[in-house]
Amino acid sequence: MNRIIVFGNSGSGKSTLAGRLCREHGLAHLDLDPLAWLPTEPPQRRPLEDCDATLEQFLAAHTGWVIEGCYADLLARVVPYATQAIFLNLPVAACQDNARRRPWEPHKYPSREAQDANLPMLLAWIADYTQRDDVLSLRAHRALFEAFAGRKREITDNDALWGLSDDEPTGR
Repeated sequence: MNRIIVFGNSGSGKSTLAGRLCREHGLAHLDLDPLAWLPTEPPQRRPLEDCDATLEQFLAAHTGWVIEGCYADLLARVVPYATQAIFLNLPVAACQDNARRRPWEPHKYPSREAQDANLPMLLAWIADYTQRDDVLSLRAHRALFEAFAGRKREITDNDALWGLSDDEPTGR
């Protein structure tokens, strides 16, 4: 059974790829964005310990899944159960282009207008990916990928992302 983690920069295509893999392979989907943040203004990260019960419930309820997000600390908690890792390591410019074209995400924003209002901040956040030194950074994602012992694939452009074989989620 496939148990896949998908991670990378904001705008790299994590949610889109996860949705596709779930549809094509009958897998459950967990987007870490709603789990990772408290519903506060300004947003604050939820303590990791508070996320554990939700992660454990999801893992217990599903034999096959895709868990996606940019949170290396949360993903590290499910790595022991994952059979595959897909690191979406697209160039910053490609991630920014993807973010500009992203459809409205109603599970994250109350309206398309609210999402669009957040776009300048998101584009700046994406641009800082290679410079940050936190659990949402290229450095953290590279370490997660390198340490992963199962099947893994690093995707570095949109064409390769959409060229994944329909019968093999990671192509290897």
